[in-house]
Amino acid sequence: MVRLGLLANPDAGLGGRLGLKGSDGQAEMARSMGAEDRSGPRLTLMLEHFSKIHRTGFDDIEWLTSEGSMGTNWFPKGTKIGSISTVHSSSGSTSAFDTTAAVTALLEAGIDLLVYAGGDGTTRDIIAALESTGHPKTPVIGVPTGVKMHSGCFAASPRAAAEVLSAWLNDDLLLASTEVLDLDEERYRKGEWVVQLYAEAMTPASPRWMQGSKQRIETTGEEDTTEGLADHIGELIINDERLVIWGSGGTLRTIGEMNGFELTNLGIDATRGTEQVGTDLDEAGLLKILSSHTGPTTLLLSPMGGQGFLIGRGNLQLSPEVLRAIGIDSILGVVTPAKLLTVRRLRIETGDAELDAEFAAKRYMKVLQGYRTTRVLPVSVD
Repeated sequence: MVRLGLLANPDAGLGGRLGLKGSDGQAEMARSMGAEDRSGPRLTLMLEHFSKIHRTGFDDIEWLTSEGSMGTNWFPKGTKIGSISTVHSSSGSTSAFDTTAAVTALLEAGIDLLVYAGGDGTTRDIIAALESTGHPKTPVIGVPTGVKMHSGCFAASPRAAAEVLSAWLNDDLLLASTEVLDLDEERYRKGEWVVQLYAEAMTPASPRWMQGSKQRIETTGEEDTTEGLADHIGELIINDERLVIWGSGGTLRTIGEMNGFELTNLGIDATRGTEQVGTDLDEAGLLKILSSHTGPTTLLLSPMGGQGFLIGRGNLQLSPEVLRAIGIDSILGVVTPAKLLTVRRLRIETGDAELDAEFAAKRYMKVLQGYRTTRVLPVSVD
């Protein structure tokens, strides 16, 4: 009998579409602004996919979890995935204390592996609980549901998490150590990018299905390339008829500054001609601007170093509705040579199966790598 722990942080990812850049300490505000649950439904999606792909049966699988919003609420009804037992319960709002208590109870019950849904903050709490209870080698699989996921123990998507779990149960994957990273959200909201290494975790090793840890790319000596990128965008993309949506990140912020704009480092902005028509936009703000615009639109995005995510990490404001309004053929990646060394494919995870399929059907997407210089990179939708 294999005993699998399952745990959800019900607050993870609530602030994404609202542009809150995280949910740490923001859950109540996000819900008051109309935020919908993200973590639980994505955990349900993982379990549903697992029930379809795991071919060796469920008779020897026992799930141990928490009663309520941290666990049992998200098991799909009528789906065969194994027996379910509860070792913990929670009610109302939850906190890091609840996560620690739940993990401790799961470990005392003898789980072999923990599947959890959350972001980097959730990961930190879980790994701290593993270490404090003397179980640092217990493997984990993260279902990505937060706004930001820098740690390497996350699968690329809920479906990818199911693939990893099934492969591990079939003894097709070995365990490996990976980095647990987290971003200081208070400084993040002020435009500062400060990521720290907190610990290491054990997780099934799968270059295809696991996302790996984010890398910050050193760009010293790339000033000429960045100027060339800025000149290309200024000459061929920025004009009075075109709405330009600027994604987050230091590369695009620098390019924007070279073209006379004051862009937010970690938000989504919009310009038309020489006018900045939107700053640090949330999903609703983006949809409002897009609905009133009748000319061409370009969405500029810079992929995440190391992981290669173009959509699905740190830019949840770009919801499926926003992306459809823009049009997937209006998306242009922007990369520097240093980042290209760590990005071999563009990873897409919109949260919408039909839209993901449209990206997958493209197979390749164009990226701008210098003045009037582009290349194509394969698209990966896991």
